[in-house]
Amino acid sequence: MATTAAPVSRRALQARSIAEAFRITAEDFPDRVAVRTKDDGVSITWGELRERVDALAGGLAKLGVKRGDTVALMLSNRPEFHLADLAVMSLGAVPYSVYLTSAPEQVAYVIGDAGSSVAIVEEAFVGVLPELETVIVLEGARGEGTLAWEDVEGSNPDFDVESAWRAVGPEDLLTLIYTSGTTGPPKGVQLVHRNLMAATESIEAMIQFPDGAKVISWLPSAHIAERAAHHYLPIVYAMTITCCDNPREVVSYLPLVKPTWFFAVPRIWEKLKSGLETMLAAQPDEQREPAEAALDAAIKKVELEQAGEPVPEELAAAVAKADAEMFSGLRVMLGLDEIAAVNVGAAPTPREVLVFFHAIGIELAELWGMSETCGSGCCNPPGKVRIGTVGPPAPGVEIKLGEDGEVLMRSAVVMTGYRNLPERTAEALDADGWLHTGDIGEFDAQGYLRIVDRKKELIISAAGKNMSPANIESTLKGASPLIGQACAIGDGRPYNTALIVLDAEFAPAWAARQGREGASLEDLATDEAMIAAVQEAVDAANAKLARVEGIKKFTIVPGDWAPGGDELTPTMKLKRKPIAEKYADAIGSMYRN
Repeated sequence: MATTAAPVSRRALQARSIAEAFRITAEDFPDRVAVRTKDDGVSITWGELRERVDALAGGLAKLGVKRGDTVALMLSNRPEFHLADLAVMSLGAVPYSVYLTSAPEQVAYVIGDAGSSVAIVEEAFVGVLPELETVIVLEGARGEGTLAWEDVEGSNPDFDVESAWRAVGPEDLLTLIYTSGTTGPPKGVQLVHRNLMAATESIEAMIQFPDGAKVISWLPSAHIAERAAHHYLPIVYAMTITCCDNPREVVSYLPLVKPTWFFAVPRIWEKLKSGLETMLAAQPDEQREPAEAALDAAIKKVELEQAGEPVPEELAAAVAKADAEMFSGLRVMLGLDEIAAVNVGAAPTPREVLVFFHAIGIELAELWGMSETCGSGCCNPPGKVRIGTVGPPAPGVEIKLGEDGEVLMRSAVVMTGYRNLPERTAEALDADGWLHTGDIGEFDAQGYLRIVDRKKELIISAAGKNMSPANIESTLKGASPLIGQACAIGDGRPYNTALIVLDAEFAPAWAARQGREGASLEDLATDEAMIAAVQEAVDAANAKLARVEGIKKFTIVPGDWAPGGDELTPTMKLKRKPIAEKYADAIGSMYRN
């Protein structure tokens, strides 16, 4: 792991708004690369970015975009997203992103709720937009009612951009984050400039980014994690952003970029772990056996450290030797050898995954936050990670538990409310400023928080036992790399069952070793050997769960579940109600037979 240098003083931290922070960063670091693509096909410095932002802002003003207006963005992870967002922001207007996987009716709902008449989009998304006054298309005009980006940028050179951005204050709306809607239409989370300024300061206090930090922009820009980690933080701390326009390729970007901070959802880490395990398993016995022994020793060391028990000198020496001879090379191969902090969030991560990465010298740490809190809340600090928790409250964050264990949070990072939903806002924010998060949690003796599950998603069995489906699912996925997704069923039922989705990469590789080369996920869902292997994993998971939590029956679902599809939100959260409806027959059969 790279050591973090002392943080460089940043004038931008004193800014009244993200818009002002951008100006300060561009003034202080004009020649540092702000945003780039792989291999520097595009490379824009902070000084150049400011010039282009001003040129686009002037063109937008000419089209009538003004302070307080909302502007929809449908742009993938590319430099133009950062440019467009900053240009709209510089006018005192409100840029927000729409998930690119959204259906036309979902796009129409979000844009209608935001009250937008202007959108900036890539050509591929023109067809999903509702009727709008102005649509700016990155690749060029595409029919009536559309304008080419190139005809907007620079079309109003005399516009006074400075007066516009200087008028933006701490309480002005910065962006809208539309929740991914697991339980109904998405809610528009209203975040003002002071919210994100507080969040960037809080995150820096925990991680202390070195000067010249690097990040990869790869998550959906409609998600708070992307905007906070790969847009607002770089603006305040003059980081360099590398854009990865295909999220499926993010792992290949790691060794090219060697990021300072890398955040990913659990599924990325699960797939990285299974990929490394597949690579080790394919080694000849004379290489595989010592490698597996070294990994086992490192895992034992991690577990002893986590339990607060002493590590025998012989074990410590063996792991140090393995680190020098093998694990350090793995970190270089992955591109995580210059990391200051590496985090996972958005859903529970199997303990086995966290321990694995700690064992190879990558201090993977869980964090917890929400759209309503700028993604901030709790984070395991580097060097003080407690596996199984999301860490202590972040600097500037107060957290307490309600009588039913609900996590309540009060901080400058908490939203001002939900757009057009005063009743929902009143439900979420009480008179004393506490946000009722809907998560159930508990603190350990060291003051680290553990998230149990969403309050509304707890399974209550027919016998009245409360259980966390997320914990059950995480334990299932941790039991075998064959399991890509799991959905626990059991609310109001006599026992728990599960829908299981095979890992799209590991399962075919496993099948090939069994002589089933080329077998599809659909074929493997009914393969007797595969069913037996999954049963072994379920049995192993059940051994770690309380008896009442155990999975009595399971069904392997043919195919895969894709982000933004019927079963998963764009941020890979389970859509429990749609899943229950879509697979009602399969679920019913597990309780009839």
